[in-house]
Amino acid sequence: MYTQFFKFKEKPFNLVPDPGFLFLSDRHEKALTFLEYGLSEKAGFIMLTGEIGMGKTTLIRHLLNQVDEQDTDVAVVFHTNVSGTVLLRQILSEFEVETDSSLDKAALLELLYELLIDRYARNRKVFLIVDEAQNLSASALEELRMLSNLQTDKDLLVQIIIVGQPGLRDKIGSASLRQFAQRISASFHLSPMTQEETRAYVRFRLERAGGNPDLFTPDLLEKLFVVSGGIPRTINLLCDAVLVYAFADRVSEITKTHLDQVIEDKGGMGVFTARDMDEPGSDAKPQAVPGLESRINELEERLNRLTAILDNSLAETESRATFCRDDLVDRLTRLYKAERKKTQNLIFHYSRLKEKYTTLLAAQNKAEDPCILLNKTVK
Repeated sequence: MYTQFFKFKEKPFNLVPDPGFLFLSDRHEKALTFLEYGLSEKAGFIMLTGEIGMGKTTLIRHLLNQVDEQDTDVAVVFHTNVSGTVLLRQILSEFEVETDSSLDKAALLELLYELLIDRYARNRKVFLIVDEAQNLSASALEELRMLSNLQTDKDLLVQIIIVGQPGLRDKIGSASLRQFAQRISASFHLSPMTQEETRAYVRFRLERAGGNPDLFTPDLLEKLFVVSGGIPRTINLLCDAVLVYAFADRVSEITKTHLDQVIEDKGGMGVFTARDMDEPGSDAKPQAVPGLESRINELEERLNRLTAILDNSLAETESRATFCRDDLVDRLTRLYKAERKKTQNLIFHYSRLKEKYTTLLAAQNKAEDPCILLNKTVK
């Protein structure tokens, strides 16, 4: 709509990830270096994280465009809110391997292992990229970890890149996934662009689309950074809307006024910024939510009731524990007394038997005394 008016060859702020419009900020360039290093050094796991709209997918697509398809097979998985078994089916499907619905996880792993061995025998590299990896369940992550065990004596059979939002780092940092975290050889977190990078990013996209890089005034670019937080997708949303407003006004220079109009009407344009839309120092006050206080009071009452129930349950449990402990002590005492009585009876009987044995032994020895036998003979 506005491309001809502003003499663009194409829309400069398209939301679809396009490697041709990749702007390498300092952080994006470092992230790309980490990814390239991980792949070249045959790292088992590589992790890339960043906030929504930071350009992670664009970066991955740029990386894939550099891959030589003649000696490399690549599988990309986007739907990650699945079980470990379904994830294996998706991976096999991306590698164009048909699977029967009756196959269990062990059979699927065997199929994947055969595929990787075949690719390795043909001297082909295998890359697996899992996007939106923050949605992976613990079981699915475990299946990915098990894939890293598929290797020869010297080489890995598959290299895995996991891409996701910051929640992915938190998930992998948990104690239950410590083994998984130890497999990650290279990782990088994409942070938002600086104000200078935001200005350069907008100028770069305007010029790449065939337009005037100075189409936006400096005051617009300054506020654009404030309201976008330096996040590329938010910048694209705002700039595309600004171009629509400027086209409607038929103006050749786009100023901060157009951005202000977009921000004011952002609900109708589907534009949502990363930061507060109010100007610094604004006196705007938050509006009260109807019924919020009564709902908070109700929640507090429920919390107090739950606390009382838990306290009563705890007291009852402790009382039962004390009773059970005392009952156990009484039972053990009775058993001890009974056993001691048995022992005393045994000692008494043993003493009597010992006394009889001693008497009998003494009598026998006396009967066998040579002197006594001699006296009996003389008589």
